[in-house]
Amino acid sequence: MYVPELHKVWLCQNAQGSIYLTPKMANRHGLIAGATGTGKTVTLKVLAESFSEMGVPVFLADIKGDVSGMCLPGEDSPGFQKRIREKLGLAIDWQFAGYPVRFWDVYGKKGLPVRTTISEMGPELLSRLLELNDTQTGVMNIIFRVADEQGLLLLDLKDLRSMTQYVGDNSAAIKLQYGNVSPQSIGAIQRALLRLEDQGGDIFFGEPALDISEWFAIDTQGHGKINLLHCAELYQSPLLYSTFLLWMLSELYEILPEAGDLDKPKIIFFFDEAHLIFKDAPRSLLDKVEQIVRLIRSKGVGVYFVTQQPADIPESILAQLGNKLQHALRAYTPKERKGLKAAAQAFRPNPELNAEAALSELGTGEVLVSLLDEEGVPGVVQRAYVMPPRSYLGVCSDDLRQQQINSDYLYHKYAQAIDRESAYEVLQKRAQQAEAIPNKKEEEQNSDSLRDEIRRNAPAGKKTASTARSSRTTREAPSVLEKVATSALQTFGRTIATSLARGLLGSLLKK
Repeated sequence: MYVPELHKVWLCQNAQGSIYLTPKMANRHGLIAGATGTGKTVTLKVLAESFSEMGVPVFLADIKGDVSGMCLPGEDSPGFQKRIREKLGLAIDWQFAGYPVRFWDVYGKKGLPVRTTISEMGPELLSRLLELNDTQTGVMNIIFRVADEQGLLLLDLKDLRSMTQYVGDNSAAIKLQYGNVSPQSIGAIQRALLRLEDQGGDIFFGEPALDISEWFAIDTQGHGKINLLHCAELYQSPLLYSTFLLWMLSELYEILPEAGDLDKPKIIFFFDEAHLIFKDAPRSLLDKVEQIVRLIRSKGVGVYFVTQQPADIPESILAQLGNKLQHALRAYTPKERKGLKAAAQAFRPNPELNAEAALSELGTGEVLVSLLDEEGVPGVVQRAYVMPPRSYLGVCSDDLRQQQINSDYLYHKYAQAIDRESAYEVLQKRAQQAEAIPNKKEEEQNSDSLRDEIRRNAPAGKKTASTARSSRTTREAPSVLEKVATSALQTFGRTIATSLARGLLGSLLKK
């Protein structure tokens, strides 16, 4: 709970008094860890509510779908009052409140769709996500360069697939200007894109692309908007989840100016079930996340990871998390006991507290806490109870969620996907036009051949007009000769016949 008069977040309470988080140190990042059922989600909600109250926008990845009730005020109960008065030792009237929540969903089912374009992602980041080697990354850069020079927009995955195929088909011509493009590299990129598409990349890449500045909204009461990303389906696609995380942090790093040390952060990010982000992640992805987490603090952005074991976070990233709230850990195996010991040793020692022993004894809602003071120095580890949330502990109804989505002024901006003409459509038209030219020539050649064939094979009485005229001319020319020959033969025949008759008669008379 944010305490305006102190300019601090009242986060925990123990026998020694209240434990506060200094807003100035909130952008030094943080860790919320603990076994299942120990109260991590409640701690997450308390922090998110407190940042919202101080006017800091929040982004929260809701993996299990159980924090959507933040839009509703909490409910009093005997159990709640017992916790307030007995465990926390407070004699106050607790004020419940709802918070301004904006729902988002990459799949567009339980929130406003979250999209970005291939061009905004860029060749380097895409290559890291697709686990391409140096040679394949070079080809990816060529694909983007050729698209830029030819004015072809790369908006969604089908654009990138079409452009990849185009570069592969024209590799001989492209080679002279950009270098070799091998079929093996083209095939590797196409297979990686297919894998990303199977995990929902065809939904994530497209238009209208999210303007990430929409997450910096403040409501009319001065409360920061809580941007809640529904991840119940998204986290089942680790590659897409990592893609989203890295794009989001990279985009923020690029658009935000250097801010130095601010009185409070510009925005806070919470990533629940953070082990899903780093599990089986490629080294290149881990390096990029570490780089951004290390540098984005100076932009006024705080990142908080929520997970079960601190060991789920790579050490290089864990070292950047200054504010730590460790819930109970269970140690049933030698490996778990080793992890418990390492978690206890990560805190600044407190001579009055055995942190290792306490970790296995903590109750629900109880933590070992170490926060940065105003000078950025980690406080000694303390055992304390986390303050209760003021919003509803549960899930809001689907009807209420949909009502909030439809009433949001951003609904008409992002709800409907747009598929305008881009690289895929342009290349399709080019291919159709290229096919049309040889087809026309072939049709003309076939037409000439057909006419010749008709002339040769047309039967009598069914000839064409030109063929009939030619036949008549041919018949008329020999008819004159026939007449002359016939007349000559007739004359010659009569002469011979007369001579023969006279000879025969003369011989008979002499006898």
